[in-house]
Amino acid sequence: MEAIPWRERLRQEDELLEQLADQTNAALRRRGEALKAGAAELGSVYAVAADIGLSWTAVARAIKKHTTE
Repeated sequence: MEAIPWRERLRQEDELLEQLADQTNAALRRRGEALKAGAAELGSVYAVAADIGLSWTAVARAIKKHTTE
C-alpha cells in the first residue's frame, strides 16, 4: 500500500475543515433560531437565559449574530 502524498493529505484536510466550518455555521444559525423561538415563547431573552443557565447577554448576542430579524 502506497502512502498518500503530503499535498493530497493536505488538500483532503482542507476540504474537511471547510465542511466542518459549513456545518458549524449551519448549527449556529439553527441554535440562534431556537433561542429566538424560545424568547418568543417565554416572553423575553432574560427568561430564556434563566431557563437554560446562560447569561442574557450570551443569548441576546447569539440571536443577533446568527439570525435575521
